[in-house]
Amino acid sequence: MLFYTVMKPVVQVALRVFFRKLEIRRHNRLQTKGPLLIASNHPNTLMDPLVVAANRREPVFFLAKSTFFKNPILRAVMESGNCIPVYRRQDTESGAEKLTPEEVTARNEAAFSRSYDHFDRGGTLMIFPEGTSVSERRLRPLKTGAARIALGAEARRDFQLGLQILPVGINYFDPTHFRSDVLVNPARLIRVADYAAAYRQDPEAAADALTEEIRQRMEKHLVITRDASEDELVLNIERTFGDHLNPDDDPDTLYDNFQLSRTLLQAVAYFEQHDPERLHEVRDRLTAYLADLRRLRLTDEALEPQKPRSSRLSRAVKTTAKLILGLPVYLYGVVNNYVPYILPSVVAKRATKDVEFVAPLLLSVGIITFSVSYAAQTALVHHYTNDWRWTALYFLSLPLTGFYALSYWNNLEARRYRLRASKLFRQQPAEGESLLRQRAEILRLLNEASQEYLAGRQVR
Repeated sequence: MLFYTVMKPVVQVALRVFFRKLEIRRHNRLQTKGPLLIASNHPNTLMDPLVVAANRREPVFFLAKSTFFKNPILRAVMESGNCIPVYRRQDTESGAEKLTPEEVTARNEAAFSRSYDHFDRGGTLMIFPEGTSVSERRLRPLKTGAARIALGAEARRDFQLGLQILPVGINYFDPTHFRSDVLVNPARLIRVADYAAAYRQDPEAAADALTEEIRQRMEKHLVITRDASEDELVLNIERTFGDHLNPDDDPDTLYDNFQLSRTLLQAVAYFEQHDPERLHEVRDRLTAYLADLRRLRLTDEALEPQKPRSSRLSRAVKTTAKLILGLPVYLYGVVNNYVPYILPSVVAKRATKDVEFVAPLLLSVGIITFSVSYAAQTALVHHYTNDWRWTALYFLSLPLTGFYALSYWNNLEARRYRLRASKLFRQQPAEGESLLRQRAEILRLLNEASQEYLAGRQVR
């Protein structure tokens, strides 16, 4: 518990650095008093419990698969981080510790008993009913373990415990990349005592019914694609033309992006049924357009129509001035932050090929590299200056100039793409005009499809 208490503020800061935006929708639901069981989807391994627990005031305990407890060091970290091991048969039939089915059942019953005792104390437990973590925008079939634990805890107190279940949808917009976005989207609470009569009549059927309710509420708060092809199409449309399809997008919230994703998926299903030729045309044209952009090393944003010449000239002068004046601060930020920034990527690439583990590795290694690097650099400055004022100023400058360096680089990249597009139109005007025609045709198709889809929904 001490480790959890000490590390929680560190993880809170690390998550705010790692994600460009971490949004909790209906934050009050996440702060519901215990006894509470949080049931969430599981697309990003160790990041999923962190983004929820770090944003809940009360401590959270977790059910985690037993394989995380095999290494003695990792076991100590997991136990001090409020984790309770559960045993899956496929994890115990191989390896150093082979367990019989009876031993697996006994150990899981002990884990369930610890969970019941935790609920009796008004605690919060988080479970991932999918049982496995896969980095896809899917919701895999839910296992009944969460429902059975909830019903068992209530049955032990004759359904007077007051336990509630909070289904949560965690939506990552680019889960493996630094400075991406995540929306934590809690659903309405489920009162477990409502299943008392069903449980007394048939415990298994009650567990199935409760699991189904958890699934339905979770689905409404997630972006769920049917397969990789559909996911790729929707992501390409979102990232390339999202601003055109959602012109009223509020930059202060991620929920608009969430709604756009769900609407696009509904529209894809609609056109598969009513006008598959239009859907194929959009897919083919978009694929060809993006391939041409990659070939020419351009972005769609670089082809956005420019403002009048005077305005464009004025903006170019201002941008160039900012880049020149900001260069010394950028270089200072790079020199002081590059090593701790790049090391997590190097470690993650060498340590795993599983997409689900990339973000947790980046975060955990980043906590270590930035902590050690900042401490060592600050100590070195103090050693040479022997002045706490200069030392404090230097320490504060490290994260500030680090973020500035990231922003500067992004602006520089955008400027480079603009210049590359201008060069293309000067030297290869036919190629540039072809790109613009492709872009205009895709936008026309998307706008027509949007109007048809909305009209079709009204008819229904």
